[in-house]
Amino acid sequence: MSVVIPTRNRPELVVRAVRSALAQTLRNLEVVVVVDGPDPATRAALDGIGDDRVRAVELVESGGAPDARNAGVGAARGEWTAFLDDDDEWLPEKLATQLALARTSPYALPIVSSRLYMRTPRADTVLPRRLPDDGEQPTEYLTVRRGVFHGDGFLQTSTITAPTALLRRVPFTPGLRRLQELDWSLRCLEHDGVGLVYADEPLVIWHADENRQRISADAPWEQSIAWLKESRERVTPRAYAALAMSVVASMAATSRSPRVFADLLGEAVRHGRPGPIDYLTYAQVWLLPPGFRRAVRDRVLGQAAAG
Repeated sequence: MSVVIPTRNRPELVVRAVRSALAQTLRNLEVVVVVDGPDPATRAALDGIGDDRVRAVELVESGGAPDARNAGVGAARGEWTAFLDDDDEWLPEKLATQLALARTSPYALPIVSSRLYMRTPRADTVLPRRLPDDGEQPTEYLTVRRGVFHGDGFLQTSTITAPTALLRRVPFTPGLRRLQELDWSLRCLEHDGVGLVYADEPLVIWHADENRQRISADAPWEQSIAWLKESRERVTPRAYAALAMSVVASMAATSRSPRVFADLLGEAVRHGRPGPIDYLTYAQVWLLPPGFRRAVRDRVLGQAAAG
């Protein structure tokens, strides 16, 4: 088993991530930390861990998270590779649970994910809130909301374990600054023998600190709309409308442009099949400030979990 952790200029965080990987009940693993460009402080911190299962791959220059993950997969020696973002943590049974699911999976090339704890300064929320229904179209599970908040269907990078051969066949898209795991999973699902498998229990802590700088910086909304159009043939019309009116809309709304509002809505209606929740989501994404939406989401979902 190989663990790939991309990082840059966050030595304290990456050490926490590495230690959560080394604390797995599955002991036969390697941790490949891809240092995304010159970073002496991170290299020194990794050297201080003192575990020969950890090795660093240092890139000559920074290329972003997709390039760093691809470099880590290229260096991986295991049959399976799991990703861990440098600001996240795993619970100890994460890898053992996922490998057990992979062994009993009906798919030749399973993408094994899990629920997670999304931790913000305001609340902890378990995502995804539901697992795929029997026979549910995977692209619709990952995109279509059944309520106004995201997280019904969900795939986050630190939950992903997949065959190394699949990751080499379908690498992450270089230069894509957002939607990286969704883009990767949609392209994987086009291949025969690939399917999604989820562990029911939360196995990851996702530290969703909105103020922290990440390797995957915020993307310009133009790139997100271009990605949407390129992905049209990979998803159902229902999924396409949901992608346009929720995921991509949340980025495009930063333009505050009436023209972008109309064009994106027109794209969803012409090429997709929107439902009532999509229209409601589209309106609130454009009308409500992002910070207010996140605070309401955390409060409502936190109260629902407590109840």
